[in-house]
Amino acid sequence: MPRFFVDAALAADAVLDLPEAVVRHIHVLRLSPGDAITLFNGAGGSFEATLADIGKRHASARIFAHDTREAESPIAVTLAQGLAGGDKMDWLIEKAVELGVSAIQPLQASRSVVRLSGERAEKRQAHWQALIQAACEQCGRNRLPRLTPVATVEAWLAAATSSPAAKLLLSPRATGSLADLARTHGDAWRDAGVKLLIGPEGGLSPDEEQAARSAGFIGVSLGPRILRTETAGLACLATLNAILGGF
Repeated sequence: MPRFFVDAALAADAVLDLPEAVVRHIHVLRLSPGDAITLFNGAGGSFEATLADIGKRHASARIFAHDTREAESPIAVTLAQGLAGGDKMDWLIEKAVELGVSAIQPLQASRSVVRLSGERAEKRQAHWQALIQAACEQCGRNRLPRLTPVATVEAWLAAATSSPAAKLLLSPRATGSLADLARTHGDAWRDAGVKLLIGPEGGLSPDEEQAARSAGFIGVSLGPRILRTETAGLACLATLNAILGGF
């Protein structure tokens, strides 16, 4: 059944005019009046609905029952990701949503190939938000992961210092296994959540890594192989899901 995100209040026994982006998607899918769809707005749960009317630039849906089922991970993970070049950032954001990430923080690191600020950063932010919505439609999540504006590593670390969440830094110099730590501290991590810091291509600089450790971040390893930045965070999310019950 096609799923659509709508930024609007949803209630049973109501008729809703669908937003333009959803109307375009309906036409692409060649849906017809009477076809069943699912609507969600990020507030939790979803609503069964049927298409009531479809025009060239207009469509409406009649909303029925509310379904309270969720597809969230049992552990709240904030992925603080150093900006990656090309389409790598798009790809990893989409996949991180599928793997249950609860928040995404893009970071401008000293070794980031991409430099974002001003209007360019705002456009990229809107693009990433659209990717998050589409990924939630596809994977069955009813709650949108929070996307925060691009920040420098230093600024984000300063704000993260007081957080009660477990603070993890993926580093090739770390000796502690992420899997072993998750098995040992899983219950505490489920309660407090995790902040996971991943560097860009080339990793974090020595100064950035030292600043992270000074802010309470613990270095963790995924084994002897060096993973690309677009792989590293996803491997961590998959590891946490496998050990702490997200799968």
